[in-house]
Amino acid sequence: MRCDSRMSGVLHVLLHMAAFEGAATSERLAAVMGTNPVVVRRLMAGLRDLGLVGSVKGHGGGWKLACDLDRVTLRDVYVALGSPGILAMGHRREEPTCLVEQAVNAALGTAFEDVERLLLERFSDVTLGTLSADFRARLTSSDLCGQERQPDVA
Repeated sequence: MRCDSRMSGVLHVLLHMAAFEGAATSERLAAVMGTNPVVVRRLMAGLRDLGLVGSVKGHGGGWKLACDLDRVTLRDVYVALGSPGILAMGHRREEPTCLVEQAVNAALGTAFEDVERLLLERFSDVTLGTLSADFRARLTSSDLCGQERQPDVA
């Protein structure tokens, strides 16, 4: 079963944009995400429609953040993506006639609802600003690829 990685990808690109000075081209964002600029442009168009990013035309143009990182939560981003399914698991049939399967669906349905509610509560507690601060803290001791920085030798 295929994972939906759009949320992770959107958060990744937004945090890179927060670290850049000025606007970033689709090509630059595609390089940091390891994807094609067309994919980035498609993603950015959706984020622009939601007011998270803006575009700058002309020389030195590209994409820039249009939101306050401390006010946008992970839940906001999740909703902006259309509230994709959280779990890969689901019911075999949504409205079974078998009484055993009805009992199974009832038990699983309650658990699925609990998981989703808890995750969305957690998403509401974390802002993009929180993630950006975590990134900056990690950057002080590592390079962008996670390797520990070596002390400068004079």
